[in-house]
Amino acid sequence: MFPQKLDSALAYHIAKAMMDGFNHHYRLFRAESARAKHRFETADWHGQQRAQRERIQFYDLRVKECSYRLEREFKAHEQAMEVWQQVKLHYIGLLVDHHQPELAETFFNSVTTKILHRSYFHNDFIFVRPAVSTEYIESDEANAQPTYLSWYPQPDQLRQVLLDMVRHYGLRCPFENLERDIDAVHGRLLDILGLVKTRANFQIQTLSGLFYRNKGAYLVGKFINGFQEVPFALPILHAPNGQLVIDAVLSGEDDLLMLFSFARAYFMVDMEVPSAYVQFLRGMMPRKPRAEFYNALGLIKQGKTLFYRDFLYHLRHSSDAFRIAPGIKGMVMLVFDLPSFPYVFKVIKDFYPAPKDTSREQIKGKYLLVKHHDRVGRMADTMEYSNVAFPRERFSDELLAEIERYAPSQLEITHNASTGTQEVVIKHVYIERRMIPLNLYLQEAFDAPQDPRSQQQMTHSVVEYGNAIKDLLAANIFPGDMLWKNFGVTRHGKVVFYDYDEIEYLTDCHFRSVPAPRNEEDEMSGEIWYHVGPRDVFPETFGPFLLGNPAVREVFMQHHADLLDPAYWQSHKEKILAGHVHDVFPYDADKRLAHRRTTTV
Repeated sequence: MFPQKLDSALAYHIAKAMMDGFNHHYRLFRAESARAKHRFETADWHGQQRAQRERIQFYDLRVKECSYRLEREFKAHEQAMEVWQQVKLHYIGLLVDHHQPELAETFFNSVTTKILHRSYFHNDFIFVRPAVSTEYIESDEANAQPTYLSWYPQPDQLRQVLLDMVRHYGLRCPFENLERDIDAVHGRLLDILGLVKTRANFQIQTLSGLFYRNKGAYLVGKFINGFQEVPFALPILHAPNGQLVIDAVLSGEDDLLMLFSFARAYFMVDMEVPSAYVQFLRGMMPRKPRAEFYNALGLIKQGKTLFYRDFLYHLRHSSDAFRIAPGIKGMVMLVFDLPSFPYVFKVIKDFYPAPKDTSREQIKGKYLLVKHHDRVGRMADTMEYSNVAFPRERFSDELLAEIERYAPSQLEITHNASTGTQEVVIKHVYIERRMIPLNLYLQEAFDAPQDPRSQQQMTHSVVEYGNAIKDLLAANIFPGDMLWKNFGVTRHGKVVFYDYDEIEYLTDCHFRSVPAPRNEEDEMSGEIWYHVGPRDVFPETFGPFLLGNPAVREVFMQHHADLLDPAYWQSHKEKILAGHVHDVFPYDADKRLAHRRTTTV
């Protein structure tokens, strides 16, 4: 019995070291998130952007630190499997009364899978399924606020309660005119709620932490009146004079889905119990998966964990086959999907035809750039996975042949001893939300030219395409390859860029006019006769590639002719180099309060 007791003591110390590692990680994560309030109050926009980038790296750094400690102190890779089984049991004991048990389980998986062989990635050794419920967890910190606050206005006191509610968050920067803003918010909310009669349960519930992202702070909550629930958010911004203003009223599920979109940067919000925040938010946006809420809150690894569990669950309850994704095939990425599942899987090819001049590491670097950058609602977030196993019988022969032809280094076919079936293992894959490729969306409009809805669809697509490029430009991103096929249309009709292998920072590009021909020979030449540097961009040349269709050209020139002018691009570059941070709103202009619509902040 003595060795067994010794193994148990060792297992406990390993489990405790892992829990210490997670607790250290979440303290740092939460502290950085809490500092977003001060950065907002002081308008430290560059500091906010830097913190958003650096916080993304926290998780991997803490996992490496913890793995190193386990090897240094316990020679973890040499421990018997019986020890690792006990480690998990002790760790579960440490999760009792923990406020972030689901995150701690994922941290355990991340550390353990760096040490154990892949054959041990099942529920005996890691948390394939959660072991601890996240229901009804609340903070027990001294003087801690609950996850959400409840306000109970009488019908004639709604305006005053709204005023008290905003003041409650204690922003240490004066409002320009809070009474004026509350009057406008009050009027808009009365229109939205249509309060013919207030019921006995009439109340406002607001999450106790403000949500910070870029140059905005968002107060998020919902109105409850009888059986009616209306989610809302109030964006708080800095006016040009440095004082605060409430800029808009967002209401309803669709507005909130746009705010929490997968194409926007992660929020910073101080949360003691993140699962409670996710539960509250999901009550307002039930169509959005829990995984995407964790992503939106900056808890990316937890989002990946939940996504993969959802994916495995979907595989067990579906029977369709993976296929090559519809659309024009890319030169760099091989893309496949499962028709019944709303995501696409992207694999970097092993070789790239001319004129592509890139490498696997450069492409991964571009995707990492997007992960760390402000996506301003115009670049799709991606989840990156390694060694993903798919059932062989779900792969069409055509798709498998495509992978074997273009990305053989990323493919392995193995035998799963526990199920007795073959598996297709993809060694490195990006997964992102499926959208309708913009070129296919436009083609749908061209295919029915007599239908008035087709004209509307075409016009909307072209206008949104230009808006997407301008938003990227404001975020210091030059998309590189701006062909229609590299953009997609979301379920809300937003156009989003998703082909990242040629993106550059706008400030690294040189925007030039096409030089005048030196002589008649230059003018008649079918070749470029002037020098072109590696990052030279000639906006005047975009037209022939993008605007071959006369109807498309007419709409584009009416709304976005400035995108063909080098001076337009250069002016944005100069502003960014001078330190200016542009505003890109996660809502349309008609959501802004009336007195704000003519104001630029």
